Amino acid sequence: AVVSTQSTGASGMLFGIYIIVKYLSAEHLNLVIASYFFIIGTWALSFIIRPVLGVIPGSSLLIDEEPYHMKFNKGSLVYFECKFDLLYVVSLVLSALFGVWYIVKKHWLANNVFGLAFSINGIEMISLGSVKNGCILLSLLFFYDIFWVFGTEVMVMVAKNLDAPIKVLFPMDFLDKGIFGSNFAMLGLGDIVLPGVFIALLLRYDASKGEGSQFYFWVSFMSYVLGMGMTIGVLTIFNAAQPALLYLVPTCVGIPLVTSLIKGDFSSVIAYDEEQQETPAVVEETECKKTE
Repeated sequence: AVVSTQSTGASGMLFGIYIIVKYLSAEHLNLVIASYFFIIGTWALSFIIRPVLGVIPGSSLLIDEEPYHMKFNKGSLVYFECKFDLLYVVSLVLSALFGVWYIVKKHWLANNVFGLAFSINGIEMISLGSVKNGCILLSLLFFYDIFWVFGTEVMVMVAKNLDAPIKVLFPMDFLDKGIFGSNFAMLGLGDIVLPGVFIALLLRYDASKGEGSQFYFWVSFMSYVLGMGMTIGVLTIFNAAQPALLYLVPTCVGIPLVTSLIKGDFSSVIAYDEEQQETPAVVEETECKKTE
């Protein structure tokens, strides 16, 4: 029921954006959207930059053992709470400067950096819970993507007219004009995040086995590369918009499951549930504390 609600909600949101794009001034709409994505893009990118800055010699001076603490509350009711150090402040400033470049130039590279930052944060924060949930969700989104791309003009119109980092762009005239190309192919962030969440789930399945292997992660990752290659190939041949999940779902879900069936791991893979894996550890920790 939850999966069905998510798919219905995504359809409603997409159609709502389509109505806004179709009937409101694109110039004013894009100004509001650019401002919004500047804020959340700066925030998302700062979380990506901070670990990178952390490996630079001397950055340890910016990491405080007792971080700054910002809290907004009324009595015992806490509305907002944040802990941060100077390294995060530096990351936030650098991300904001990058955001200014995005606002002023709207260059496709700036768009892609923000888009990939959203994708990485999304994959990190979203959990499908179990492999079964992942299979059901991606199967529904398989038909969702086909309908909105082939059945209507909604998704294509939103993608082309909404000037925001909700897609990754690549100039098809790159060989002629380099980074200044203007004829773009685009990939929606959902086509990165949704398969990515499933691939991350299989990585955690690998880790749960305690064998130090990342077999199913690499199978699913290479399956994603294969599916993306098929998408690009069909797009190039027919020169028409393609629903990427039409190719990514069969490869990212089908190939790992068929592989597990061949290896004899199918029942283990399909039954994997993160909550069931976490429960024993919590119980064990509680028992240890009681013993102490």
